[in-house]
Amino acid sequence: MEVLDQLAEDTSVPRNIRRGATDARNRLIKKEEALDLRVQSAIMIMDDLANDPNLPLHGRTQIWNIISALETVKP
Repeated sequence: MEVLDQLAEDTSVPRNIRRGATDARNRLIKKEEALDLRVQSAIMIMDDLANDPNLPLHGRTQIWNIISALETVKP
C-alpha cells in the first residue's frame, strides 16, 4: 500500500498513472469483495498502467515491483 501511495504522489509520472495507482489502492482496501478478486483487479490496473508509453522508466519499474508483490498475496 505504501508503494502505491508513493506512486500516486509522484509528480514525475503522468496524472493518469497517479490516478490509476489510487484506483488500485482503493480496490485493495475495499473489504466487500474477496481478497483474490481485489488483488487481481489491482494487478490488471497496474498492468495497464505499465504499458503506457508516457510512463518514465522509474515509474514502470515501480509498477512492476508492485505487481510482483501483489502476485505473492495468498487469499
